[in-house]
Amino acid sequence: MSSKKIRVLVAKPGLDGHDRGVKVVARGLRDAGMEVIYTGLHQTAQQVAETALQEDVDVVGLSILSGAHMTLVPRIKELLSKSGMDDVLLLVGGIIPEGDREELLARGHADQVFTPGDTLEKITDYIFQSFKESRDS
Repeated sequence: MSSKKIRVLVAKPGLDGHDRGVKVVARGLRDAGMEVIYTGLHQTAQQVAETALQEDVDVVGLSILSGAHMTLVPRIKELLSKSGMDDVLLLVGGIIPEGDREELLARGHADQVFTPGDTLEKITDYIFQSFKESRDS
């Protein structure tokens, strides 16, 4: 296994001003041994994608509670792709209705969607497993 830490960008795109949960997740990822960059509140899709590129991250985690996930997530995925970052794991967390979750996953806009009740362990396990599989293949 590589000694390189997994680099995770955690972002709050859109107008949502609630950041307690995303800070808990950021700390949990850091405690699990990942390097975490938190962009703060009110990021545009462009800012998220540009920061991901500048920071050379392995994972982008979006926290969205505003209901704008069906617009923001595909846009960020598109911008990451245009920047040559197709291999970046794109995770979404927040208040995401099940039908929207299924659509985001089916269309390839997100690699995984986490909702309230999902544990930090579930999130960190998903990330570590994704990188273990990518190294094994």
